[in-house]
Amino acid sequence: MRLTLDSLHARHPAAPKGRDALRGINLALQPGEQVAVIGPSGAGKTTLLHVAAAALKPALGTLQLDGTDPWQLRTAALQRLRSQLFLAPQVPPLPPRQRVVTAVLAGRLPAWGLLKSLRSLFYPADIGGAHAALDRFGLADKLFARVDRLSGGERQRVALARALVSPAKLWLVDEPLSALDPTRAETVIRTLTAEARERGVTMLVSMHQVDTALAHFSRILGLRDGAVAFDLPAADVSREHLLQLYAQHEDELHQPLASPDAPAAAPVVMHCR
Repeated sequence: MRLTLDSLHARHPAAPKGRDALRGINLALQPGEQVAVIGPSGAGKTTLLHVAAAALKPALGTLQLDGTDPWQLRTAALQRLRSQLFLAPQVPPLPPRQRVVTAVLAGRLPAWGLLKSLRSLFYPADIGGAHAALDRFGLADKLFARVDRLSGGERQRVALARALVSPAKLWLVDEPLSALDPTRAETVIRTLTAEARERGVTMLVSMHQVDTALAHFSRILGLRDGAVAFDLPAADVSREHLLQLYAQHEDELHQPLASPDAPAAAPVVMHCR
């Protein structure tokens, strides 16, 4: 899927009135391209992903997905377009009492009708597909576990396993390594990039781990204060670029990965809409 942002401004719903989280963003991703977004906290990375997912309407400028402005579509057409998008938030919205197999298969819902979706809540429709996706992230043994029995890192990997069963053409992934130790982080990022490449999926990933982003992505987008500081091939990103990007935020430049024993975050309940 082709993603294009033209002179785009966006305002986070919780931000003070008149303050844009994104300011004049110009960005173009070609089908199958993989781009990492880096920058200090508050730079606008998460807002960028929500705009690209057609979940947050731009205040100014335009978003186009395969040449279509989603905000010009009627409701039914917009829902069809959104079914081709996969947004993975940093804190996975997984119902705590749900079984892992059901949580993973939620990634298939855009491709299923209402009846099949409801039936799968009680009799999972593709246990084999869910098992294979979990196995890629080292969680095959958690297939029938309850979400609230998982650690924070396990929940994060369950949420990412949804991408592997999803029919989406554009993956928008927010901080996928924030709850993972170095070994699991390497497995996760290699799996995501390899799977996206194999399927021809376009992928935009926000990351705090700068070294990991430079190692696994050929193109890096640097955001600061809601604006593009640089958009460069990874090989051209210098230490000077990074020091300017993270000025006054040097502690974030080499963000450590989580401890494998980090406690799970409080469960977030997902509401259907």
